[in-house]
Amino acid sequence: MKRSLTLSRAQWEQMRDYVETQAPLEACGLLGGRNGHVEVVIPIRNAENSPVRFRMEPLEQLRAFEQIESAGMELLAIFHSHPHGPAVPSPTDIAEAYYQVIQVIWCPGEGEWLAHAFWIEAGHAAEVPLWITGV
Repeated sequence: MKRSLTLSRAQWEQMRDYVETQAPLEACGLLGGRNGHVEVVIPIRNAENSPVRFRMEPLEQLRAFEQIESAGMELLAIFHSHPHGPAVPSPTDIAEAYYQVIQVIWCPGEGEWLAHAFWIEAGHAAEVPLWITGV
């Protein structure tokens, strides 16, 4: 598994727009692709409907997994937002990092939403590169 993530400007904006429209609640979703390159952004409803916690709506999550698998892709990352900051994994995020994939966390910056990517393993989070390409 590649420990960096590459996505297009359009994919970045799709995620940003989604987390922005869900605020002040946490937003969440999945990123599918190949070899660290995102091919699909799949927003999923936060079943917790909470500003401080997320749990993906189970049926939407299952459908997203099926969409990724049927297209021959792999799950590359989980994204969610911290509408009140910070842009780092919370203790809950670290404790509940069940999938060995990159975690992308969005939070409002000065004037715009920002995202950082993390690899969480053995109770520790390390920031990993998040590359945004052209279009």
